[in-house]
Amino acid sequence: MNLVAATLSVDDLAIERAKAGDPNALEGLYRAYETTVYSLARRMCRTAEDAEDVLQETFFEVCRSIPRFRGAEGGSLTAWIKRIAASKALIKLRAGRYRDADSLDEEGGDLVPDAGQPDVGLQLDLEQALARLSDTSRAVVWMHDVEGYTHEEIAELMGKTVSFSKSQLARAHTRLKKLLGEELAT
Repeated sequence: MNLVAATLSVDDLAIERAKAGDPNALEGLYRAYETTVYSLARRMCRTAEDAEDVLQETFFEVCRSIPRFRGAEGGSLTAWIKRIAASKALIKLRAGRYRDADSLDEEGGDLVPDAGQPDVGLQLDLEQALARLSDTSRAVVWMHDVEGYTHEEIAELMGKTVSFSKSQLARAHTRLKKLLGEELAT
């Protein structure tokens, strides 16, 4: 189900029923938004299993917090659910991060090694190039360039500064251009 259909299928009455704890309304929210949440989580997380965990954790949080959802005054339901999903994905990324000095590039940004990928004839598309970024860089690129989050929102979600978000995005764009340039050169 696409985002427009999800938004249209969840009316105010269903939201009120979900706030009251109606299991059918809560299931309806899940069904309406599961694809949107999974897609966001899959783009931010490295594995399908992590994305599935984020999907589950997001809807546990939605069910727990729906009584506090403020509707139009607090933003759309879609934006609220996506914000929870992004937050859960970032928590998942932080929990799984093990850094060592070898994983940092000369600019201080962490890179994912090209383990198991051949150097000759490497055919990269954008998705593969994104996969070669660090978890943090990929999350910032996805939230900013695709989801439309501002640097202020990204900084708040990540517990970092606005300049951190901006520098991660700039470094990630440079790295993506380099990776995609390698693709064009082969």
